Amino acid sequence: MSRSNILILMIIIPLTFFQSVRGKECMCDLKNSDPAFPDQKLKKVEAMSAQCIESITSERMTDLDRLLLGLQQRIKQLEDNVLMLEKEDNKNLYGAVSLRIIELEFAEIQDLLNKLNRTTNDYQLLNMQVAGQHENMKDTMAELEKFDNMQVIKKDRENQRVKRDLEKCKNDLKVTLPPPTVAPARCGLGEVVGVVGPRTYSITEYSTYYNYGAWGRDANPAPGDENKYWLVVLTSSDIYGYYVRQYSTLSTLLLGLGPKDTYISSSNPTTNTIQGPNMVMYANVLYYNCYYTYSVCQFNLATRAVSTVALPSDTGYENKFPFGYLDNTYSYTDMDFATDEFGIYVMYATTSNFGNVVITKIETSSPPVLGQTWKTSLFKKTATNTFMVCGVLYATRYLDKETEQIFYSYDTKTMEERFDLKINIKKMQTNIEFLNYDPRDHLLYVYSDAYILTYELVFK
Repeated sequence: MSRSNILILMIIIPLTFFQSVRGKECMCDLKNSDPAFPDQKLKKVEAMSAQCIESITSERMTDLDRLLLGLQQRIKQLEDNVLMLEKEDNKNLYGAVSLRIIELEFAEIQDLLNKLNRTTNDYQLLNMQVAGQHENMKDTMAELEKFDNMQVIKKDRENQRVKRDLEKCKNDLKVTLPPPTVAPARCGLGEVVGVVGPRTYSITEYSTYYNYGAWGRDANPAPGDENKYWLVVLTSSDIYGYYVRQYSTLSTLLLGLGPKDTYISSSNPTTNTIQGPNMVMYANVLYYNCYYTYSVCQFNLATRAVSTVALPSDTGYENKFPFGYLDNTYSYTDMDFATDEFGIYVMYATTSNFGNVVITKIETSSPPVLGQTWKTSLFKKTATNTFMVCGVLYATRYLDKETEQIFYSYDTKTMEERFDLKINIKKMQTNIEFLNYDPRDHLLYVYSDAYILTYELVFK
């Protein structure tokens, strides 16, 4: 060993040195004066972190909101019933029956209050436990950082901050032109410039059993039905559905209270039942892809009558032109349906248009009639969903597990086509199986891996 190497070792680590009598060997006795790294404490922090993640889930975070919505709805219903009793009470049997119904409603409200109190207490206990664990982890990590003699952690934090600043800078530099301008005379709205949310994020009463489905509100409801919501799940192979479930309000949907089911058929799948997750509700009529055909089905929920109209014979169906990304496809999404301020549309692809998206307006007569058609140059398999706003078609694509992006638009009035939009949508689940715009509240309704969500569109 050279003299310079010995000097370096003596600077870094205390050592003793001796040379053998023969002068042929050089021996170093190294002694590390630093304390041993407490790896058990690190393992303890990791275990506490995993425990926190397991105890705080998205379902638990929405429990309180769902209970409050349910309680609010039941109290409103109770007020309406009391007013009705005051008006119609004739001191006879009818009044006694109505009073008994109100007593039962009081009992249900009390049950909800008890559950709300229990949930609140559980949250408070969980909050105290997590806060204590968080403080313990902070103290332990501060102690462990003392072993970071080379300041790796500090430099890593600085690197992460610089990366975030660079990413923000890059995004600012990539600002694109806004989507096509929509004249105010057409529907009173400006340009779509952003998507905010989700505003609603919840599991349905079906839990996570059905990954494919659709939901929303009637885009043109009858008087008295303005607050109704509908839900369809594909109960057979994530492909086929055969009934529509309706709820009186959003809170009853979230809580699974008082649903009303309307069946298209007693079996599934069969002629004129639902194929694929894309559908819309308009004037109490459901529009969707008929089972095993290239036809549009029109199901009247009041009469349970089904009418159909066929698309062009070269229309892709049975998974020929589905939505998708990379090597993945959304099964049986050959047809997509959309509502906007002007009515209903169906989007599909044909071989004569080289698999590109075709837009056709649907006239809401019974049976339905195909109206004006527009051909685009958007290859359907490169998109994950489409929707319409004020006569403009928008298409989305998959960026990653956390982000969907509106990247394309087609203006049916000016025929202007854009491929350079960059409007991001923050996802809560990996896939979005259904997406539609509601012209009444300007929200996007989304069905995503068994979860239902809403997002708010931002207009210039």
